[in-house]
Amino acid sequence: MQLNIRQFSSKDANFRKDLEQLLSWESVSDTRVQKSVEEIVSRVRLEGDAALIELTNKFDRRSVSSAAELVIEADELAKAAERVDSKIVDALKQAAERVKSYHERQVQPSWQYEEADGTILGQQITPLDRVGVYVPGGKAAYPSSVLMNVMPAKVAGVGEIVMVVPTPDSEVNDIVLTAAHVAGVDRVITVGGAQAVAALAYGTETVPKVDKIVGPGNIYVATAKRMVFGAVGIDMIAGPSEILVVSDGESNPDWIAMDLFSQAEHDEDAQSILISTDAAFIEKVKASMERQIDDMSRQEIIKTSLEGRGALIHVESMEEAVEVANIVAAEHLELSIANPEEWVDKIRHAGAIFMGRYTPEALGDYCAGPNHVLPTSGTARFSSPLGVYDFQKRSSIIFCSHEGASEMAKIASPLARGESLEAHALSAEFRMIDKA
Repeated sequence: MQLNIRQFSSKDANFRKDLEQLLSWESVSDTRVQKSVEEIVSRVRLEGDAALIELTNKFDRRSVSSAAELVIEADELAKAAERVDSKIVDALKQAAERVKSYHERQVQPSWQYEEADGTILGQQITPLDRVGVYVPGGKAAYPSSVLMNVMPAKVAGVGEIVMVVPTPDSEVNDIVLTAAHVAGVDRVITVGGAQAVAALAYGTETVPKVDKIVGPGNIYVATAKRMVFGAVGIDMIAGPSEILVVSDGESNPDWIAMDLFSQAEHDEDAQSILISTDAAFIEKVKASMERQIDDMSRQEIIKTSLEGRGALIHVESMEEAVEVANIVAAEHLELSIANPEEWVDKIRHAGAIFMGRYTPEALGDYCAGPNHVLPTSGTARFSSPLGVYDFQKRSSIIFCSHEGASEMAKIASPLARGESLEAHALSAEFRMIDKA
């Protein structure tokens, strides 16, 4: 199959403009979606279970008469695991253990230090009480997403984890439920869309109000997450999945072609980009893509993605490749080069960096250990992968001895009066030793 994937070079006069156009991505919402989500969120907030049932029946083509029918408790999750192929169950358990092991290294202890006058300052780190995890359902069923969202929450010590997942036409994915069982989800509620996000944010008679909502979803889910932010925390507003491969031309072109396919097959808006210092290698990769795509079960999605948002870019040097990579700030960055350790420190913006020829992004999706929930659409410039820190909060600890309070009041008082806040100044001054 011939692929009309765009190709350009850093030597082109319009290179920066072409690159900017390639990377542009519209916002997660539009007026029509925004209006629809506002109505859904408002109804669930005001009507609770009644609205949740009605909307679930409407959008997921179900015939639910009571909210109890939407709930799958922990014991039912265990039964689902019994219905799944043992090889898949074992793989889920191994992946969960690797994800857990990696995230345990992110745990930060509370800390304090004491000053000479007895003043104690510090930081207390505590887990969130309850977290809601959104997991896509229907044709997009991702048990790996369950592990990646739940395991760091468990490591962080979150008290209760509620998972929501849509089940269109009442079709339940046992592998997704098994992943929930393996990860330690407390209960699953079979609702999806903006109505699920609203239920988690505000609570209903059946769905408990959570402190934070994490997990991927479609445009309605993303819009709803943005809308309820403030009432609850959210992880991020994710755009389409993306991969950037940097190659020195010595990698196997078939491998690189498949790495690019691995993101393109997610959906038509996914983005796959190859940057190489070897123009001949780029042509080899393109030929490999055209040869292999006919064997792909999702070839139409791959083709649409590559032709719509993919690119093959030739650069003059590795320095230039790194410069472009930092502009792209990709969700997934593969350094398929001979000496990745020499260049990784120069990468400032990337969600996850896969080093060397034997480290495909696909391993990170499932079982390497680091989280696959990553910043997209250039937000790696200021955002980080999902981690234990997203499920904890930090409280400042301040204890003043009388002497310490007296000395600090000498600083606070003039600053407060400089801001014309007399009560602040007096509150501090009352603690001064010569005022006692």
